[in-house]
Amino acid sequence: MASPIKLKEILAYLGRFAPWELAETWDNVGLMIGNPDQEATGVLVALDPTLPLIEEAIHKKANIILTHHPLIFHPIKSINTATPSGQFLKKALAYDIAVISCHTNLDLIDDGVSEALACALDLLNTHPLAPSASGQPGIGFGKVGNLPLPMTGAFFKDFVAQRLGLKVLTIAGSLPASIKTIAVCGGSGSDLAEAALKSGADVYITAEIKHAVARWAEENGLCIIDGGHFATENLIIPRLVAKISAFLAQTDTAVPVTASPSQNSPLRYYIYEN
Repeated sequence: MASPIKLKEILAYLGRFAPWELAETWDNVGLMIGNPDQEATGVLVALDPTLPLIEEAIHKKANIILTHHPLIFHPIKSINTATPSGQFLKKALAYDIAVISCHTNLDLIDDGVSEALACALDLLNTHPLAPSASGQPGIGFGKVGNLPLPMTGAFFKDFVAQRLGLKVLTIAGSLPASIKTIAVCGGSGSDLAEAALKSGADVYITAEIKHAVARWAEENGLCIIDGGHFATENLIIPRLVAKISAFLAQTDTAVPVTASPSQNSPLRYYIYEN
């Protein structure tokens, strides 16, 4: 008979894999809501804590939700249950569903969000784009790595779109004729554009590029591809599912761990053809 496992044991594992203390001071990570002593019945993993996600957890009888983006980011002064966030909290409490967030701690670790993006692009010999001030090996935001073989710019943009599952890419600056070294940062990476240029990368792939940064890249000879926040970060979700599943298997615990099949990017693209 499989052994039960408590939420606090899963929290402890996540704290070993992506140490909570690595999170930025402005961030909120760890247990957002829930009882550390509750026994796990199922874990549902997704990027964002949304109302459809908690409905999915209720349907699947999963009493633990793990998201990358925090459910509670700023201090709560009131809970208005007429709002989506209020409804989420109300349902989580009513159904005893715990919610955990692994945010910047998961961004900073060696095997984190940007490494998942680098692996999706087949990058080799990766290292942090912006190493942590602590100097810990492998710790930092973003990654820099090399393609197994150089690609032409024309081929590379199709390669990126295919690997990220996108029909549209936003590109600042000119694609180089030949591309070998790539810098990446899953999620909002405008602030690391200068680091990408200094790293010697032929192309920088990230999301939410600001207008001023796009203009700067254009003028400084750096090509930036904006792949969108969801597509550049959601690659970590199946890796999290695999990590937690492997941990639970070692503890002889029969708790299902699944990625949400329904969560997609909140952005849609309209292509006008005249």
